[in-house]
Amino acid sequence: MNLDARIVSRLQSRLRTLYGERDQVALQRILEITAQRTFPARSTGESRWNERDVVLITYPDQVQCAESASLSVLARFIDMTELNHLFSTVHILPFFPYSSDDGFSVIDYRLIDPPLGGWEDIRRLGQRMDLMFDLVLNHVSQHSSWFQRYLAGEEPYTRYFMEVDPTTDLSAVTRPRNLPLLTPQETSQGKRYVWTTFSADQIDLNYAEPEVLVEMLDILLFYVEQGARIIRLDAIAYLWKRVGTPCIHLRETHEIVKLIRDVLDVLAPHVVLLTETNVPHEENISYFANGDEAHMVYQFSLPPLLLDAFLNEDTKVVVQWLSNLGTTPPGTTYFNFTASHDGIGVRPLEGQVPRERVENLVQAVKTRGGYVSTRRTADGRHLPYELNTTYYDALGETGQADTDMHVRRFLASQAIMLSVRGIPGIYFHSLVGTPNHVTGVEESGQPRRINRRRYELDELMARVSDPRNPQSKVFNGYRELLQIRIQQPAFHPDGAQIVHPTDNSRTIAYERISPDGEQRILVIANLSRVHQSVDISGWVGKGVRDLLSGETALSTAVLTLDPWKVLWLEVL
Repeated sequence: MNLDARIVSRLQSRLRTLYGERDQVALQRILEITAQRTFPARSTGESRWNERDVVLITYPDQVQCAESASLSVLARFIDMTELNHLFSTVHILPFFPYSSDDGFSVIDYRLIDPPLGGWEDIRRLGQRMDLMFDLVLNHVSQHSSWFQRYLAGEEPYTRYFMEVDPTTDLSAVTRPRNLPLLTPQETSQGKRYVWTTFSADQIDLNYAEPEVLVEMLDILLFYVEQGARIIRLDAIAYLWKRVGTPCIHLRETHEIVKLIRDVLDVLAPHVVLLTETNVPHEENISYFANGDEAHMVYQFSLPPLLLDAFLNEDTKVVVQWLSNLGTTPPGTTYFNFTASHDGIGVRPLEGQVPRERVENLVQAVKTRGGYVSTRRTADGRHLPYELNTTYYDALGETGQADTDMHVRRFLASQAIMLSVRGIPGIYFHSLVGTPNHVTGVEESGQPRRINRRRYELDELMARVSDPRNPQSKVFNGYRELLQIRIQQPAFHPDGAQIVHPTDNSRTIAYERISPDGEQRILVIANLSRVHQSVDISGWVGKGVRDLLSGETALSTAVLTLDPWKVLWLEVL
């Protein structure tokens, strides 16, 4: 498809910001790769999403069966449990050949790792649900052909990676890891030190070279051709580097995201761009820009704030945060979640809770069998960066086995996440109530493996089918929540959200209103282990009906909530 003059002019302006006098060469290459493609028209309707949009986040080999390709086994599990009726989209975590980080050190972006299956398996999943792919664009595996050609001195790959003199002062660089920022490599030109933000195996790409941007844009469009509806831009905040700066959220990084958006808006307007930036809230939402950058950003503040509220039985901080959340630019929304393949990031708590309370949260996770990953600051301090735990076990009771109250508390946290404004993303291990996989950590030495267990299909089906098993109680309870949630227009991502003060720091109350104003749902929750009362007389009309239980109440009622109770009250 040929891009019209208006879009070409916009791209050229962005490329000039990025590459100065090299903008014309970059523009010509982008025009070449876009001219080769025509995507089938796909209507987005009045809105590109609705209340039925819920995303299942899963590894491609999450469910396994001997001698079967993992992607086909995943499809079988989805069919057996009818998850395609509850989830609109499946986020298949990286399914490419890789060398580390459970897929996020990509060797070849265009291939499927053979044990997983092939592109035909991805397309079959796409017949059941919409697809979400990762574009791991900050770094590539040291075993990739690009990096091997760099080591051999081949052009243009000698410019694909950043070489830095090891004596350079890099103290200003924001670090998400405690590992060395530079990694020595033996090249055809002798020893060179290359930039490695995340690990020695994950070599950062040099976006100051226009051909790198063109290459990744070409790969992104290839993913769209394979059926991707949502593209997740992994670790996007660190994309552009400039020595002497923090090398995070630089203007050039934002220009690249906007350029990608420009191209998608013309070629594939149905595709949703999601940025992954595990940083404090104000930095995170900067990727909305004026509605011309990301369509969605991860709601990174929600997981730690919600966990903090449940463990402290104190909602003051999370209520204040929700009250100040405001609206997003038109055509944008949040991607809400409590758990993901990574841990629970604690950087979003910066400036919102005292450091002592963060430390209390850290200790609470440790006492429940979890781990804590740290980052190194510019002054050499090591601060908590990520809590490594399943969300299910993070909400357990110390020293006690699984109980019905544990299940109830966990499902209460998920009921809140499902009803907050935005699109919910549910990690597989939250859906099935997986406890901490400590064996995985011990075998690998990687704390993140605590939340990355793989299951044999028969084993998992036995767990979720046994009504005595806590995992079955979580799975079936979650399914009931989803069945109700996806039928409520008030939970449309564009529906308004109003926080109501309760004068009770153990409860939370907020209202969701459908875009057409026809449905109102009052969400009320008790985040404590004792009964709490909430007076709803000032918020509703003639009465309410709880969508979760079917019970009704008058508008003058003072509701008494059981421990860990969540109500979805439809206003009558």
